[in-house]
Amino acid sequence: MPDRRVDDENELVAPHIRQPRMCGQTRRQVGAQQPIHRVEPQGAAQGVPGGFREQRIQRGAGPGGGRGPRFRGHGSKTRHSVMTETNQRYGNSLHDTRQRLAALACKLRFQALRRPLAAVGALLAVGVLLGAGARSAVGLAEVEALQAADASRQAELDKVRREAQHEVNALAARLAELQAQANRLNALGARLTQAGQLQDGEFEFDKPVGQGGAGHASDMPPAELRQRLAALESQYRDADTQLSVLESLLFNRELDRNAMPSRDPIAGSYITSGFGGRADPFGGGHQFHKGIDFEADVGDPVLAVADGVVSYSGVRSGYGNVVEVDHGNGYVTRYAHNSRLTRNVGDLVRSGQEIAKAGSTGRSTGAHVHFEVWQDGVVVNPRKFLGHNDALARHGPARG
Repeated sequence: MPDRRVDDENELVAPHIRQPRMCGQTRRQVGAQQPIHRVEPQGAAQGVPGGFREQRIQRGAGPGGGRGPRFRGHGSKTRHSVMTETNQRYGNSLHDTRQRLAALACKLRFQALRRPLAAVGALLAVGVLLGAGARSAVGLAEVEALQAADASRQAELDKVRREAQHEVNALAARLAELQAQANRLNALGARLTQAGQLQDGEFEFDKPVGQGGAGHASDMPPAELRQRLAALESQYRDADTQLSVLESLLFNRELDRNAMPSRDPIAGSYITSGFGGRADPFGGGHQFHKGIDFEADVGDPVLAVADGVVSYSGVRSGYGNVVEVDHGNGYVTRYAHNSRLTRNVGDLVRSGQEIAKAGSTGRSTGAHVHFEVWQDGVVVNPRKFLGHNDALARHGPARG
């Protein structure tokens, strides 16, 4: 049986446990501090010599039925003795409380030593729980940090994607503008080809230009691409301006050519009387003929020899029904002896368009067309404009 000892409070204490200082205190130490009072002997007490006996404060009813200190001795109570007994009573109560607390602490310490594995297990469990909580907190913090970084990268990627899309849209708009300019240049080139009377296939504006090189293709930086597009756009603008000027010049030249009398007023006809002096068909004598006469039948269409605007449509003395067309640049043509007029003043006419019907009105001996050309107010020989060869002209009888 293990060796145990009993302390002053009748508590079992293991012999190998070092007791606290409070556990080693005894009532003898406290009792030694209590005062000893002299009393009269009441007889011999058991185990106590006669004459003097230690008196302690006893709990119980005092004189008069109340609670208070009570003496076993005899004699009258003094004020000093009452105060001493009261102090002893409260001191004993405080001492009891302290000893009970010390005993409880000793018991708890003993229980911890008797069951060390349970205590260690509890400590380990608490440590594991604390570590798991710490790791869980650290893991959540890392997940939140990764989510924040991923959101930041996603926002940056969206921004880059928007900027790239904006750049692509801008380049697409520039490309559309260049394509429109290329279409205009192709159309202008086709008109110039026609105006310049170039042969088919001599210069094709819409034909792709052959290109090539020995190097390998590589990605072009956006800045360089924008720079090249700007240079190409500038070249297109310059080419458009130059071709527009060239078109204007060719158009003016075409207008001049179209406004120049260059065809016969009667299709499939011939000259019956030339320009200059001749014999008067009415009574003989000499007469200056201001134009040339073309053989025609009544009702044959009379055609404009060039583009222009009708400046006169009516009757003139000796000419009968006459039409005059202003071609610009000082040129005016006159068509006389018509049976009927089909154009009015102010009408725009094209070369080869009908302006009247042939006849024999005015001073005329028969149906024909009298044709005159005026340049800056002076009548001129129409032959240089019509290009007739004298050998081809058939001179018949003068018709006026």
